[in-house]
Amino acid sequence: MSTYKVIFTGPVGAGKTTAIASLSDKPPISTNEAASDMTANRKSETTVAMDYGILYLDSGDALHLYGTPGQERFDFMWDILTKGGLGLMLLLDNRRKNPFGDLQFYLDAFSDFIKETGIVIGITGMDIKPQPCREEYCAEVEKHGLNIPVLEVDARNKSDVSTMLEALLFSLNPT
Repeated sequence: MSTYKVIFTGPVGAGKTTAIASLSDKPPISTNEAASDMTANRKSETTVAMDYGILYLDSGDALHLYGTPGQERFDFMWDILTKGGLGLMLLLDNRRKNPFGDLQFYLDAFSDFIKETGIVIGITGMDIKPQPCREEYCAEVEKHGLNIPVLEVDARNKSDVSTMLEALLFSLNPT
């Protein structure tokens, strides 16, 4: 049996904890604490170290699911969590004020990891705020010289998150 590691990242409230919970075969472990800064305006709790879940594949292999904290003040955890990872699942909340700024920030922050592995982008909150649309995200991604999957995702929906994961795995090994 082999084990693999996938990293979920994105801004506060994008759905990282929820996405991991929707995929994990065991109840996920999270390090959520009461939000005490501007995050409290968006939600009552926030991840301060990581989220963790596990998905067992039909082959018997295990896929470990790690979620990074979304707040920049916990960015020291990002390097720790990405070590040995297969790729990045970037969740962006379309309801935020500047989702393209978030895209730029996370592409820059994880650029070395992305170059070594792969990335897929999932856009959440499109059911509430449909603009910008997926095609606009694709155009933004192309401006960064990337040709990567960009999907609309409901982090509560296991099928949506599974499709995102499959897109990442396929982009890593298209055969």
